[in-house]
Amino acid sequence: MSLAEKFIVVPFKRNRAGLIPGEMRQASNGTSAEKIASAMSARSLGVGAYSVMVDSETGDMSSPRLLAAFGEVGDLTQD
Repeated sequence: MSLAEKFIVVPFKRNRAGLIPGEMRQASNGTSAEKIASAMSARSLGVGAYSVMVDSETGDMSSPRLLAAFGEVGDLTQD
């Protein structure tokens, strides 16, 4: 298993079940993720910039760490 740190930006929206994540975008580094999240925040209920560990063999993501939050963001560790 080979893990690499990646940076993602996730917008959140609300539906009947509560706050749910939208389509994530990848960023090149943490600073870029924060800038993208800030720019997207005007168009979403909330946006989070995260650092995640990605298994290069399977593509599985783990250990999300919130770098910056704008508005309401959900917990990516919940199923």
